Amino acid sequence: MVTEANAATEGPSGRPKYDDLLSNPTTEAQTPGHTRVTAAYEAKGDRFKLATQAFDRQYAHIYFQRLMLMKPPLLAKARQKWPGVQLANILTLPENDEVMVVGTVYKDMKLKPSILDEYVKDRGASQLVGRTKFVGADDSIILEDESARMKLRGDSLPVGQLVTGVVMAVKGVAAPGGDFQVNAFCFASMAAQAPQSSLSEDKYVALVSGLGLGDDAADPLKLSLLVDYLVGSLASNEEQTRVSKIVRVVVAGGLLKSTEGLLQATTHKQPRQQAAALAPIREVDMCLSELAGAVPVEVMPGNNDPANHSLPQQPLHRCLFPLASSFTSFNRVTNPHEFEVDGISFLGTSGQNIDDIYKYSVEENRLTLLQRVLEWGHLVPTAPDTLTCYPLSDSDPFILESAPHVFFVGNQPSYSSQIITGSEGQQVLLVSIPRFSTTGTLVLVNLRTLAVHPIQFGADLSA
Repeated sequence: MVTEANAATEGPSGRPKYDDLLSNPTTEAQTPGHTRVTAAYEAKGDRFKLATQAFDRQYAHIYFQRLMLMKPPLLAKARQKWPGVQLANILTLPENDEVMVVGTVYKDMKLKPSILDEYVKDRGASQLVGRTKFVGADDSIILEDESARMKLRGDSLPVGQLVTGVVMAVKGVAAPGGDFQVNAFCFASMAAQAPQSSLSEDKYVALVSGLGLGDDAADPLKLSLLVDYLVGSLASNEEQTRVSKIVRVVVAGGLLKSTEGLLQATTHKQPRQQAAALAPIREVDMCLSELAGAVPVEVMPGNNDPANHSLPQQPLHRCLFPLASSFTSFNRVTNPHEFEVDGISFLGTSGQNIDDIYKYSVEENRLTLLQRVLEWGHLVPTAPDTLTCYPLSDSDPFILESAPHVFFVGNQPSYSSQIITGSEGQQVLLVSIPRFSTTGTLVLVNLRTLAVHPIQFGADLSA
């Protein structure tokens, strides 16, 4: 059971007035000094780093490994929820006896895009153009275990909410024709959580995503204000005091609007054309180097960044950031990324997993999708069906063995946050980080209280 509560918000929400950021000139003697606060840091995402990148394996191993790893804890939860109900496999289902089955969901969707669609005469691409979701009223759920697969039916089954790749347990009776009549179901539920450390002072982690460099329509002043704010060159004395307590900045992907310009920067191009193509990544490097000179910075790759496309995305190459890489405070990390600051654990992605789940689910709220991911116990359930990932055969780094204190997702349409409470008392702060290029929003998370402080930057002084 999960209960919900709105996340506490610190400070003024929305965009601060310009006089909150600018103050009258003062003499050096009148200007108070601010020292950047530090915090203990531990990287915990080693499982997302790939020792080898081989594509000579079949993707079926991923689903098998996922089921084998998630089945024992899910089975224990199902037996606790349904005492006395026997476990059965699909191939040997008894007739007229109530049993439970554990397997992996496959969602049969008529509208799901397929490479074979272009060869089907009665279904053109026009049916899919402009669609942001591919759910339909005729979608159905198929459950597959180690032995076989079967179609599920039942009024209690949340067909619209489920996506392919979710491991679940169902209770019911085998129906004539090979279907399974479901009367109850359960998921892995939220994993156990380490105790939250108690801090004596406010400290903040800054979350931002979707800088979108290379977008001619974007306002460059917003990014300049962001950098000046984080390094402490902008804002009133009160706000600078808050800035001095920012112990880490995390950029959750979306550095560039597109990588097409980098692909055009080939050796046969004229020097002027090469310089123009490389301008966005050089601007990113300059901004990150300025930030890294003042505060520890972590950069995650995103969907449109020059990194491998398959999840887990590996750290961006050092050669992309010749200036920023000279700072020891600059870290190139994976996507997904997991870390701990002063005993507060963070887990987040650059948004591909939530964006993909959104397409194949009826749910509109992005925070609800984050909550479902925690309940399903898997960070990227739709991979490799509709989201690319490496064909790992001996492990599944996306299984959630513990619940973080802060679970964030980047490059979302809008900002939102919420605290949810699990069945065992776990409390997780969910944060949806919007694209900075369109919203100008930075999110500060207070490590002491888990309160959030959204700050919006813009050049419109009348707002």
